[in-house]
Amino acid sequence: MKYTLGKDEKLKSRKLIEHLFGEGKRVKSFPLQLIYLQISHDSEFPIKVGFSVPKRVVKLAVDRNRIKRMMREAYRLNKYLISENIKEPYIFMFIYTSKEEPKYADLEEIFKKVFVKFLSKIEEDGQN
Repeated sequence: MKYTLGKDEKLKSRKLIEHLFGEGKRVKSFPLQLIYLQISHDSEFPIKVGFSVPKRVVKLAVDRNRIKRMMREAYRLNKYLISENIKEPYIFMFIYTSKEEPKYADLEEIFKKVFVKFLSKIEEDGQN
């Protein structure tokens, strides 16, 4: 497993993003929220992912960008926890919901918690 987050893994399609926010399911572990949706579209990567820090929550663009960089890094290093355990392709959007800027170690632990919650939720829904 490569620890990369390439262009093809990023969620960029406006249609897919609208579809995700319209019909996606949510998993929360404060201060992180994961919106996910199973898709039928075949891709080289099983997961397409996006990251968001709302301007309403974190006012300064510098801080929003720093949090998004930390989120991308935490995802990149821990995505193996999910990609090894799912069979169908998914689209993800991670949303940061706290006003405080996180420490990277805390954010990484929260990502792991969200991944565990996601896997247990798709297991109980029988979507895997």
